[in-house]
Amino acid sequence: MIAVVHHPAYVANGQSANPSQLSKNAAIRDLLRSHGDAIAWHECEPMPLRWLEATHDPAYVAEVLEARVPREKERRIGFAVTPGVAARAQVVPAGTWLAARLALDHGFAANSAGGSHHALADTGAGYCVFNDLAIAAVRLVEEGDVARVLIVDCDVHQGDGTAALTAGHPGIATYSIHAEKNFPARKARSTLDVPLADGTGDAAYLATLAATLLPLIDEYRPELILYQAGIDPLAGDRLGRLALSDEGLIARETFIAQSAARRGIALASTVGGGYGDDVMALARAHVRAIVTLGEIYRAERRSRQGRSQAEHWPGTMRHQTGSV
Repeated sequence: MIAVVHHPAYVANGQSANPSQLSKNAAIRDLLRSHGDAIAWHECEPMPLRWLEATHDPAYVAEVLEARVPREKERRIGFAVTPGVAARAQVVPAGTWLAARLALDHGFAANSAGGSHHALADTGAGYCVFNDLAIAAVRLVEEGDVARVLIVDCDVHQGDGTAALTAGHPGIATYSIHAEKNFPARKARSTLDVPLADGTGDAAYLATLAATLLPLIDEYRPELILYQAGIDPLAGDRLGRLALSDEGLIARETFIAQSAARRGIALASTVGGGYGDDVMALARAHVRAIVTLGEIYRAERRSRQGRSQAEHWPGTMRHQTGSV
């Protein structure tokens, strides 16, 4: 089964400025339910205040939780922070944290929301209120669940907030592969940034991803990868500038899952960007990413375990064949 974190508050009203986000989480939930027993559901508790404040400015945290975010910050976020949106903002980081904890136990787990990588210390931005990736990573390291976390961001937009909020933290590294000329105009500095030209398609994208990410993984040796699996690199995305096909995105998730599983690294995914008028098409792409990641990770881990047993078990077929 694939461990998936969901909370009823993920489905929040009030995000009218971004209608593709308004009901996407409900559609993701419903499509995942159609997979039946293949999904193991988990519900998170709200993120404790002290961990929100460990990453974000306490004054901004109070503005959000009390639903009194100033208009200028709401404009930067892209929608009003209502009580429902505030409740959602507190549980989504907890969902990413819980998905990471589940991944440490099971290998792979997914949060059915999250990926809010533009939120900064004292304001939200780009449809992001709190930065769940940064909050979860800081808590995981500070509580001693892991010594090293690598945040891998494959959204079409740079993970500027995540990079800024975790910069200099000895237990957190960040990787972002994104369209160079897309939002945000002013980029932050990740541990490794990989900017791409407009129109980059499947072959060049996948080759660049492999050539840049694998050396970082092998050098940094994380115990956990937090993966922002944005679907907005797809061709036709309203806010994207790249040109990946559905098959290219499946190949991306296959590569990410295999790369983690082959190295024995736990993998926890979030959703991330995906913009357009067809909410069900967006949700199907997100669910396809979650299911692909889970199935490939599990298959690769079984294969890895089988190879390990074959290498250490005396009298295996490999040894018998070699003696003939």
